[in-house]
Amino acid sequence: MAFRPWMVVVAALVVGSCAAWGQDPEFVQPVPQPAAAGQPAQAASSDAQPAAAPAVASADPAAGVPAKKTFVVPAGTKVLLQLRSSVNTKSAKPGDGVYLASTFPVVVGNHVLIPAGVYVQGMVDHVARAGHVKGHALLDMHFTSMIFPNGTVVEIPGLVNSLPGANKQHVKGNGEGTIEEEGDKARNMGKVAAITIPAGTTGGAIGGGVSGHPVEGTLGGMAGGLAAAGIVALFTRGADVDLQAGSQVEMVLQRPLMLEEENLSAATGFPALVPAADQPKPMEKPKAHVLCPPGGLGCE
Repeated sequence: MAFRPWMVVVAALVVGSCAAWGQDPEFVQPVPQPAAAGQPAQAASSDAQPAAAPAVASADPAAGVPAKKTFVVPAGTKVLLQLRSSVNTKSAKPGDGVYLASTFPVVVGNHVLIPAGVYVQGMVDHVARAGHVKGHALLDMHFTSMIFPNGTVVEIPGLVNSLPGANKQHVKGNGEGTIEEEGDKARNMGKVAAITIPAGTTGGAIGGGVSGHPVEGTLGGMAGGLAAAGIVALFTRGADVDLQAGSQVEMVLQRPLMLEEENLSAATGFPALVPAADQPKPMEKPKAHVLCPPGGLGCE
Protein backbone atom coordinates (compact mmCIF):
# COMPACT_ATOMS: atom_id res chain seq x y z
CA MET A 1 0.00 0.00 0.00
CA ALA A 2 1.48 3.32 -1.01
CA PHE A 3 1.59 6.20 1.60
CA ARG A 4 0.23 9.47 0.57
CA PRO A 5 1.90 12.77 1.54
CA TRP A 6 -1.02 13.97 3.68
CA MET A 7 -0.81 10.89 5.86
CA VAL A 8 2.78 11.71 6.67
CA VAL A 9 1.74 15.16 7.81
CA VAL A 10 -1.01 13.78 10.05
CA ALA A 11 1.36 11.30 11.64
CA ALA A 12 3.86 14.05 12.42
CA LEU A 13 1.17 16.15 14.13
CA VAL A 14 0.06 13.22 16.29
CA VAL A 15 3.61 12.48 17.41
CA GLY A 16 4.23 16.13 18.28
CA SER A 17 1.07 16.49 20.37
CA CYS A 18 1.95 13.31 22.34
CA ALA A 19 5.37 14.73 23.14
CA ALA A 20 3.81 18.00 24.35
CA TRP A 21 1.32 16.11 26.55
CA GLY A 22 4.14 14.26 28.31
CA GLN A 23 5.97 17.52 29.15
CA ASP A 24 2.95 19.31 30.87
CA PRO A 25 3.73 18.04 34.44
CA GLU A 26 7.15 19.67 34.30
CA PHE A 27 5.58 23.15 33.90
CA VAL A 28 2.98 22.89 36.73
CA GLN A 29 3.15 25.60 39.40
CA PRO A 30 6.37 24.86 41.25
CA VAL A 31 6.27 23.82 44.92
CA PRO A 32 7.34 26.68 47.24
CA GLN A 33 10.96 26.38 48.15
CA PRO A 34 11.90 26.27 51.87
CA ALA A 35 12.70 29.71 53.24
CA ALA A 36 16.10 30.71 54.49
CA ALA A 37 17.14 30.12 58.08
CA GLY A 38 16.57 33.79 59.12
CA GLN A 39 13.10 34.08 57.62
CA PRO A 40 11.18 31.92 60.16
CA ALA A 41 12.56 33.96 63.07
CA GLN A 42 11.44 37.19 61.45
CA ALA A 43 7.95 35.83 60.80
CA ALA A 44 7.69 34.54 64.36
CA SER A 45 8.78 37.87 65.79
CA SER A 46 6.28 39.79 63.65
CA ASP A 47 3.48 37.47 64.76
CA ALA A 48 4.46 37.86 68.46
CA GLN A 49 4.21 41.66 68.55
CA PRO A 50 0.37 41.89 68.29
CA ALA A 51 -0.05 39.14 70.91
CA ALA A 52 1.97 41.11 73.56
CA ALA A 53 -0.25 44.23 73.48
CA PRO A 54 -3.09 42.86 75.67
CA ALA A 55 -0.58 41.74 78.30
CA VAL A 56 0.74 45.28 78.65
CA ALA A 57 -2.79 46.66 79.00
CA SER A 58 -3.68 44.13 81.69
CA ALA A 59 -0.66 45.19 83.72
CA ASP A 60 -2.25 48.56 84.47
CA PRO A 61 -2.43 48.76 88.31
CA ALA A 62 -5.68 50.72 88.13
CA ALA A 63 -7.43 48.00 86.12
CA GLY A 64 -10.10 46.15 88.08
CA VAL A 65 -9.91 48.37 91.23
CA PRO A 66 -13.44 48.99 92.56
CA ALA A 67 -14.54 52.55 93.28
CA LYS A 68 -14.42 53.66 96.92
CA LYS A 69 -17.70 53.89 98.80
CA THR A 70 -18.57 57.25 100.31
CA PHE A 71 -20.83 57.70 103.32
CA VAL A 72 -22.33 60.95 104.62
CA VAL A 73 -23.08 61.89 108.22
CA PRO A 74 -25.87 64.45 107.75
CA ALA A 75 -25.85 67.91 109.28
CA GLY A 76 -27.74 68.04 112.56
CA THR A 77 -26.38 64.69 113.76
CA LYS A 78 -25.81 64.65 117.51
CA VAL A 79 -22.63 63.16 118.97
CA LEU A 80 -22.31 62.36 122.68
CA LEU A 81 -18.96 63.51 124.06
CA GLN A 82 -17.15 63.44 127.39
CA LEU A 83 -14.86 66.18 128.63
CA ARG A 84 -11.23 65.19 129.13
CA SER A 85 -10.33 68.51 130.79
CA SER A 86 -12.32 70.83 133.05
CA VAL A 87 -13.67 74.19 131.88
CA ASN A 88 -14.54 76.96 134.34
CA THR A 89 -15.50 80.58 133.69
CA LYS A 90 -13.32 81.64 136.61
CA SER A 91 -10.11 80.58 134.85
CA ALA A 92 -11.04 80.08 131.18
CA LYS A 93 -10.37 82.74 128.55
CA PRO A 94 -11.09 83.06 124.83
CA GLY A 95 -8.80 80.88 122.75
CA ASP A 96 -8.36 78.14 125.36
CA GLY A 97 -8.61 74.59 124.03
CA VAL A 98 -11.36 72.17 124.98
CA TYR A 99 -10.66 68.44 124.71
CA LEU A 100 -13.29 65.71 124.52
CA ALA A 101 -13.89 62.17 123.21
CA SER A 102 -16.96 60.44 121.81
CA THR A 103 -18.55 57.91 124.15
CA PHE A 104 -21.18 56.34 121.88
CA PRO A 105 -20.96 55.36 118.20
CA VAL A 106 -22.95 57.25 115.58
CA VAL A 107 -24.86 54.90 113.27
CA VAL A 108 -26.32 56.00 109.93
CA GLY A 109 -28.28 53.29 108.15
CA ASN A 110 -26.45 50.05 108.90
CA HIS A 111 -22.98 51.55 109.21
CA VAL A 112 -21.07 52.88 112.22
CA LEU A 113 -19.77 56.15 110.79
CA ILE A 114 -18.30 57.73 113.94
CA PRO A 115 -17.03 55.10 116.39
CA ALA A 116 -16.67 55.60 120.11
CA GLY A 117 -13.26 56.94 121.07
CA VAL A 118 -12.98 59.62 118.39
CA TYR A 119 -11.21 62.66 119.83
CA VAL A 120 -12.83 66.06 119.44
CA GLN A 121 -11.10 69.39 119.92
CA GLY A 122 -12.84 72.68 120.59
CA MET A 123 -12.11 76.25 121.56
CA VAL A 124 -13.49 78.75 124.07
CA ASP A 125 -14.98 81.79 122.33
CA HIS A 126 -16.42 83.95 125.09
CA VAL A 127 -16.43 83.97 128.88
CA ALA A 128 -18.63 86.11 131.14
CA ARG A 129 -18.62 85.77 134.89
CA ALA A 130 -21.69 86.40 136.97
CA GLY A 131 -22.15 89.91 138.34
CA HIS A 132 -22.32 91.02 141.95
CA VAL A 133 -25.92 92.19 141.70
CA LYS A 134 -27.33 90.54 138.59
CA GLY A 135 -26.30 88.46 135.59
CA HIS A 136 -25.39 84.80 135.16
CA ALA A 137 -22.09 83.26 134.15
CA LEU A 138 -21.90 82.46 130.42
CA LEU A 139 -19.56 80.28 128.37
CA ASP A 140 -19.38 80.08 124.58
CA MET A 141 -17.34 77.39 122.85
CA HIS A 142 -17.40 75.54 119.54
CA PHE A 143 -15.82 72.37 118.19
CA THR A 144 -13.21 72.55 115.44
CA SER A 145 -11.86 69.09 114.55
CA MET A 146 -12.28 65.35 114.95
CA ILE A 147 -9.39 62.88 115.19
CA PHE A 148 -10.25 59.36 114.03
CA PRO A 149 -8.57 56.19 115.39
CA ASN A 150 -6.30 55.92 112.33
CA GLY A 151 -4.91 59.41 113.01
CA THR A 152 -6.86 61.22 110.29
CA VAL A 153 -7.94 64.75 111.25
CA VAL A 154 -10.94 66.50 109.72
CA GLU A 155 -12.25 69.99 110.37
CA ILE A 156 -15.89 69.93 111.30
CA PRO A 157 -17.54 72.84 113.13
CA GLY A 158 -20.00 71.83 115.80
CA LEU A 159 -21.84 73.51 118.65
CA VAL A 160 -22.95 72.48 122.12
CA ASN A 161 -26.49 71.14 121.88
CA SER A 162 -27.10 70.06 125.48
CA LEU A 163 -25.45 69.03 128.75
CA PRO A 164 -26.93 65.64 129.69
CA GLY A 165 -27.11 65.17 133.45
CA ALA A 166 -26.18 68.76 134.37
CA ASN A 167 -28.25 70.28 137.19
CA LYS A 168 -26.66 73.72 137.48
CA GLN A 169 -26.00 74.64 133.86
CA HIS A 170 -28.15 74.67 130.74
CA VAL A 171 -27.71 75.59 127.07
CA LYS A 172 -29.48 78.75 125.95
CA GLY A 173 -31.65 78.55 122.87
CA ASN A 174 -29.78 81.29 121.00
CA GLY A 175 -28.44 79.05 118.26
CA GLU A 176 -24.84 79.52 119.42
CA GLY A 177 -24.63 76.81 122.07
CA THR A 178 -24.10 79.26 124.95
CA ILE A 179 -23.80 77.56 128.34
CA GLU A 180 -25.42 79.49 131.19
CA GLU A 181 -25.08 78.92 134.91
CA GLU A 182 -28.33 78.97 136.82
CA GLY A 183 -28.47 81.89 139.24
CA ASP A 184 -28.02 81.01 142.90
CA LYS A 185 -27.26 84.43 144.35
CA ALA A 186 -30.39 84.21 146.52
CA ARG A 187 -29.15 80.90 147.87
CA ASN A 188 -25.76 82.46 148.66
CA MET A 189 -27.46 85.38 150.36
CA GLY A 190 -29.56 82.93 152.37
CA LYS A 191 -26.43 81.18 153.57
CA VAL A 192 -24.93 84.48 154.67
CA ALA A 193 -28.18 85.49 156.37
CA ALA A 194 -28.34 82.18 158.18
CA ILE A 195 -25.09 83.15 159.85
CA THR A 196 -25.46 86.91 160.32
CA ILE A 197 -29.09 87.09 161.49
CA PRO A 198 -28.75 84.69 164.44
CA ALA A 199 -25.53 86.38 165.43
CA GLY A 200 -27.16 89.82 165.25
CA THR A 201 -30.24 88.64 167.10
CA THR A 202 -28.19 87.14 169.89
CA GLY A 203 -26.05 90.22 170.20
CA GLY A 204 -29.12 92.49 170.20
CA ALA A 205 -30.87 90.43 172.83
CA ILE A 206 -27.84 90.55 175.09
CA GLY A 207 -27.46 94.28 174.62
CA GLY A 208 -31.18 94.85 175.15
CA GLY A 209 -31.17 92.78 178.30
CA VAL A 210 -28.35 94.83 179.75
CA SER A 211 -30.17 98.07 178.94
CA GLY A 212 -33.51 96.79 180.13
CA HIS A 213 -35.11 96.57 176.66
CA PRO A 214 -34.66 92.95 175.51
CA VAL A 215 -37.35 93.05 172.78
CA GLU A 216 -36.02 96.18 171.14
CA GLY A 217 -32.52 94.78 171.34
CA THR A 218 -33.54 91.55 169.66
CA LEU A 219 -35.30 93.35 166.78
CA GLY A 220 -32.38 95.68 166.32
CA GLY A 221 -29.94 92.79 166.20
CA MET A 222 -32.08 91.02 163.60
CA ALA A 223 -32.18 94.12 161.41
CA GLY A 224 -28.45 94.47 161.73
CA GLY A 225 -28.01 90.86 160.62
CA LEU A 226 -30.15 91.44 157.52
CA ALA A 227 -28.16 94.54 156.63
CA ALA A 228 -24.92 92.64 157.02
CA ALA A 229 -26.22 89.86 154.79
CA GLY A 230 -27.12 92.39 152.09
CA ILE A 231 -23.71 94.03 152.26
CA VAL A 232 -21.92 90.69 151.99
CA ALA A 233 -24.10 89.74 149.01
CA LEU A 234 -23.06 92.91 147.17
CA PHE A 235 -19.45 91.78 147.32
CA THR A 236 -20.19 88.18 146.34
CA ARG A 237 -20.32 87.02 142.71
CA GLY A 238 -22.80 84.53 141.38
CA ALA A 239 -21.77 80.98 140.63
CA ASP A 240 -19.41 80.24 137.73
CA VAL A 241 -19.98 77.77 134.93
CA ASP A 242 -18.01 74.74 136.09
CA LEU A 243 -17.77 71.75 133.74
CA GLN A 244 -15.65 69.09 135.37
CA ALA A 245 -13.65 66.46 133.49
CA GLY A 246 -15.96 63.54 132.77
CA SER A 247 -19.02 65.74 132.21
CA GLN A 248 -21.26 64.79 129.30
CA VAL A 249 -21.57 67.22 126.38
CA GLU A 250 -23.79 66.65 123.36
CA MET A 251 -22.44 68.15 120.13
CA VAL A 252 -24.51 68.86 117.02
CA LEU A 253 -22.84 68.89 113.58
CA GLN A 254 -23.36 72.08 111.57
CA ARG A 255 -22.60 70.53 108.17
CA PRO A 256 -22.40 67.07 106.59
CA LEU A 257 -19.32 64.91 107.15
CA MET A 258 -18.20 62.69 104.25
CA LEU A 259 -16.39 59.43 105.06
CA GLU A 260 -14.70 56.80 102.87
CA GLU A 261 -14.34 53.08 103.54
CA GLU A 262 -10.77 51.88 103.60
CA ASN A 263 -9.17 48.61 104.62
CA LEU A 264 -6.71 49.44 107.37
CA SER A 265 -3.81 47.21 108.29
CA ALA A 266 -5.50 46.13 111.49
CA ALA A 267 -5.38 42.63 112.86
CA THR A 268 -9.14 42.26 112.58
CA GLY A 269 -9.15 42.99 108.86
CA PHE A 270 -12.50 44.76 109.11
CA PRO A 271 -12.99 47.88 106.99
CA ALA A 272 -12.72 51.19 108.80
CA LEU A 273 -14.26 54.52 107.92
CA VAL A 274 -11.94 57.48 107.57
CA PRO A 275 -12.64 61.10 106.61
CA ALA A 276 -12.73 61.77 102.89
CA ALA A 277 -10.16 64.19 101.53
CA ASP A 278 -12.78 66.34 99.79
CA GLN A 279 -14.66 67.91 102.69
CA PRO A 280 -16.96 70.94 102.54
CA LYS A 281 -15.38 74.16 103.70
CA PRO A 282 -15.78 74.91 107.43
CA MET A 283 -18.60 77.21 108.46
CA GLU A 284 -17.83 80.29 110.49
CA LYS A 285 -19.29 80.38 113.97
CA PRO A 286 -22.27 82.77 114.15
CA LYS A 287 -21.27 86.12 115.60
CA ALA A 288 -23.37 87.99 118.11
CA HIS A 289 -24.97 91.19 116.85
CA VAL A 290 -23.55 94.15 118.78
CA LEU A 291 -25.27 97.54 118.64
CA CYS A 292 -22.69 100.17 117.82
CA PRO A 293 -23.30 103.94 117.52
CA PRO A 294 -22.42 105.42 114.12
CA GLY A 295 -18.85 106.65 114.06
CA GLY A 296 -17.88 104.75 117.17
CA LEU A 297 -14.57 102.96 117.52
CA GLY A 298 -14.67 99.45 116.12
CA CYS A 299 -17.86 100.04 114.14
CA GLU A 300 -17.96 98.85 110.56
